[in-house]
Amino acid sequence: MKLKNTLGVVIGSLLASSSLSVLAQGQGAVEVEGFAKKEIFDSARDFENNGNLFGASVGYYLTDDVELRLAYDEVHNARGEDGRNIKGSNTALDALYHFNNAGDALRPYVSAGVSDQSIGQSGRNGRNGSTFANIGGGAKYYFTDAFYARAGVEAQYNIDQGDTEWAPSVGIGMNFGGSTQQVAQVEAAPEPMAEPMPVEEPAEVVRVELDVKFDFDKAQVKEESYGDIKSLADFMNQYPQTSTTVEGHTDSVGTDAYNQGLSEKRAKAVREVLVNQYGVEGQRVNSAGYGETRPVADNATESGRAINRRVEAQVEAETN
Repeated sequence: MKLKNTLGVVIGSLLASSSLSVLAQGQGAVEVEGFAKKEIFDSARDFENNGNLFGASVGYYLTDDVELRLAYDEVHNARGEDGRNIKGSNTALDALYHFNNAGDALRPYVSAGVSDQSIGQSGRNGRNGSTFANIGGGAKYYFTDAFYARAGVEAQYNIDQGDTEWAPSVGIGMNFGGSTQQVAQVEAAPEPMAEPMPVEEPAEVVRVELDVKFDFDKAQVKEESYGDIKSLADFMNQYPQTSTTVEGHTDSVGTDAYNQGLSEKRAKAVREVLVNQYGVEGQRVNSAGYGETRPVADNATESGRAINRRVEAQVEAETN
């Protein structure tokens, strides 16, 4: 039957996802049970005797106390008044609420849910399909955390036909996984407290930038630029681990070769002020010229060309 195959797939999947190495009750546990029922049919069925039902269930604990259970069983040994051998099956989905605590040996429970029944009929061909509302109760006794026996009874109200049937049952099952024992193990053997590691404050990066402008076709440092050069020198003297490269540039007027030489002269002029006038060690200051190859403004305008006639430098240092 398709329902039987589906139940087998569900049981197999839940078992595969459970940890078989840790056996405990509680939230997250999976219970697999085989059971037998005595189905006490309503007199409206016109059955000669009650049936024996055999089946299996799989349940998952949503909490330590609440279990969602899917069950499947088949009817045997029932006969209609016409002597017909009655065959049938039931698929049920129930919620169980357990009393006492997870891990206790005895756990009474109450249950409620729905079931779908397909069963043969007395005196006619075909099967009768009905939907039932189920309520019940019982108790589980755990011989170990993993192995238990159950006894209970269900009242099954036939929503389609308005009659009621009863089903006392017994079963044996296995409990896999769950959180209660795992939590207890952690509490029994707590991990040693790790000493807090000292927190190092991140280093702060400070920066000074230099931008010295030059007159057209000149390499002499203008008086107004000395204050900016001194600020860079003071910074480098404060952080003696720093070094820098002074970079010279020109506008686009003139040949490439001429502008390359002019840019180098401008860079060397600023380096000499840093070293000879403000005392920065010579080995910490390099110079380089780039001619007209690195414009930062439009050389098509006078204002743009004035911006491109420049020497640049920057220095970074870390402070704690």
